[in-house]
Amino acid sequence: MRSRIAIAAIALLALTIPSARAQSVAQTPPMGWNSWNFFAERVTDKDIRGAADQLVATGMKDAGYIYVNIDDTWEDQRDASGVLHTNSKFPDMKALADYVHSKGLKIGIYSGPGTKTCGKYAASLGHEEQDAQMYADWGFDYLKYDLCSFIPDVMEKQAPNDKAAQMKLMIAAYDKMGKALKAATAKTGRPIVFSLCQYGWDAPWEWAPALGGNLWRTTGDIQARWQSIYDIASQQDGLASYAGPGHWNDPDMLEVGNGKLSLAENRTHFSWWAILAAPLLAGNDLPNMKPEIKAILTNKDVIAVNQDPLGKQGHRAYSDGEVEVWTRELQGGAMAVAIINVGSSRYSTHPFHLDLAKAGLHGSVTGKDLWTGKEVKLTDHMPIELESHDVLLVRIEHAS
Repeated sequence: MRSRIAIAAIALLALTIPSARAQSVAQTPPMGWNSWNFFAERVTDKDIRGAADQLVATGMKDAGYIYVNIDDTWEDQRDASGVLHTNSKFPDMKALADYVHSKGLKIGIYSGPGTKTCGKYAASLGHEEQDAQMYADWGFDYLKYDLCSFIPDVMEKQAPNDKAAQMKLMIAAYDKMGKALKAATAKTGRPIVFSLCQYGWDAPWEWAPALGGNLWRTTGDIQARWQSIYDIASQQDGLASYAGPGHWNDPDMLEVGNGKLSLAENRTHFSWWAILAAPLLAGNDLPNMKPEIKAILTNKDVIAVNQDPLGKQGHRAYSDGEVEVWTRELQGGAMAVAIINVGSSRYSTHPFHLDLAKAGLHGSVTGKDLWTGKEVKLTDHMPIELESHDVLLVRIEHAS
């Protein structure tokens, strides 16, 4: 009798292992580097290997950046059997994945549910199971799935005047790939992070987790401009309840180190994404990274806020003119407070005055300024001078 019970228990465990593996990914927001923001369509096998090398050499791997993600333009054509081949820029995906893994890193790939990707390369429509299995066989750990041509190919063609019907078609397409990834994981034992890139259409935070989504875009594409960063961050307020271990709101990749962002804007951008429990996917020029940009991207205290195991996304506690106060609950009763000047500089003549009650704090508290490393005391109505687009980010260990 005991042996029968033991056999039944083993059989039940075997049935649950693939599901457990699938759920083990992205328990904190994924961290890594994506090729698009710097290389765009120029990315090659050599570039991805170089990025892996640089993540190790710069200390970014040690800081938590483990995914090296290939974005669009790796694809060529399908053969008579429907197998999608790579183009000359990527001669051997299995060898590339093995190389990235040899560095102690993970690797990601890109496709979409339509006939073509955003770059007009072959996508996965009608080949979802085949492609998912191929990614798993190659050794990939992450899939970014970008809507693009599915809009005219399927949504507008099948439901030209019915937006609700179009959204149902879109959700079904993501569900199909989600199931395909689960099936591939069940066969290979390799869990694959599923990143939905459909620009926040039809509130994906409400349905993506049920389809196996680990992260989903909440807005359109980010740009290396302050206004883009501010607009996207602002739209995250109200979405906190949908984020948590294994499933995250994604306000798009990091632009730290890109464009003409000031040092303050880079610092604030990174602080905001930490408060938002957002995926941290850098996209900068790694070999030519300036020391001050490296210092931002590898700030272990700010990363610890982002990667906090409690997994609670922060929210905007209140705003006072051009200054906003965002807070995030952390494990063990700790709290992160970000005071962000989204407008022009505030000087000692008319500084911002902190309202502890509105920030969710009960009386004066002492914390750590995560950008200077110094101790700071927050008191009610204290004056705070902030340069334009800069941030004061404080961690309080005992906020309640």
